[in-house]
Amino acid sequence: MQTVVGVRFKSAGKIYTFGQGRLSLAEGDYVIVETTRGMECGKVVVAPHDVPDEAVPPHLRVVHRRADASDRARVEENRAREIEARTVCEEKIRQLGLKMKLVSVELTFDLSKMLFYFTADGRVDFRQLVRELASVFRTRIELRQIGVRDEAKMMGGMGCCGRPLCCATFLDDFVPVSIRMAKEQNLSLNPTKISGICGRLMCCLKYESEGYGCGGCMRMKKKEEYVPAQNDRVVADEGEGRVVSVHEQRRTATILLDDGKTLVAAWEDIVRVEEDDEGTMHLMPAARAERPPRERGERRQRPANRRRERGERGERSDRPPRPSAKG
Repeated sequence: MQTVVGVRFKSAGKIYTFGQGRLSLAEGDYVIVETTRGMECGKVVVAPHDVPDEAVPPHLRVVHRRADASDRARVEENRAREIEARTVCEEKIRQLGLKMKLVSVELTFDLSKMLFYFTADGRVDFRQLVRELASVFRTRIELRQIGVRDEAKMMGGMGCCGRPLCCATFLDDFVPVSIRMAKEQNLSLNPTKISGICGRLMCCLKYESEGYGCGGCMRMKKKEEYVPAQNDRVVADEGEGRVVSVHEQRRTATILLDDGKTLVAAWEDIVRVEEDDEGTMHLMPAARAERPPRERGERRQRPANRRRERGERGERSDRPPRPSAKG
């Protein structure tokens, strides 16, 4: 067993695991740790806890020491240097005529490296820019090109809901978001309404997706119950029609009846209608009828009426041969 802590270097950044060592740490303490970028000052956000040896990350680093008042003052000095470096870099970009947008500047705690984050439409040759920045700041310079989602996370802002951006406040990593989540939640597919300030689909579409069909949890819990789907043919108390929309949170469905009227009915009040191969309509019970899986290699049988029709026409061998194109 080893005692580890979770350390975060940014307000909404990733949480990294470090060994506690011989120190006595608590949640909220500031510590100095060694990272791949050099010495950094971070905040303990996950209290010390024991983990088995097989669950310990490989090459686990140990917390160097607890940060004191002088270390906190040094961090504030570095923030002031980052603002100055941003001004210098933007001026150099204009002088060199580079088609890039500077987003953020980070300076490591030990002043061993200065990182510049930027966005650009394509590849940018910034070798001359690196040389000029290195001659000004006398430290190692690194430029990193980021995407629009990372740009929004670093710069922050207000969402359409009136709250600060989720990615800039509490999301430590981006999750995949698809347009299917908006469809399952019956949201407007207007890109301006479901996209964030970064131009991508809003991360909050993922929050409630597990309560709808795209998450699958509701369909798994109610596997024995008929869950209507769009375009299903159903029968309700007022008549027969087709499902035009499904509201899974309210467990209702909007039905367009054959007489043109619109009806909102609960799931338990509607029955699905299925059409067999002969065109006959059948009412299905409340539970969704599941067909047994076919054995591997088993061929699907043709309907009996199609076999009789083919028998009346005759087999292929009884047909006269086609005239040759050469003749």
